[in-house]
Amino acid sequence: MPLHALARILAHQGGWDEILWIAGPLLIVGGLLWVANRRANALNEAGNDGQPTSKQSS
Repeated sequence: MPLHALARILAHQGGWDEILWIAGPLLIVGGLLWVANRRANALNEAGNDGQPTSKQSS
């Protein structure tokens, strides 16, 4: 495919390229939150079965 034809395809095509500016960061942040949640759950399960790890002084 010639370069000018590819540029014409990727040029402003009804707004789908603007959707990528919103969907891309949302997917990245959502993925990072998902990974963080999995790690937090794994640390919680590996802990003292829900017992606090530090004692609070009264």
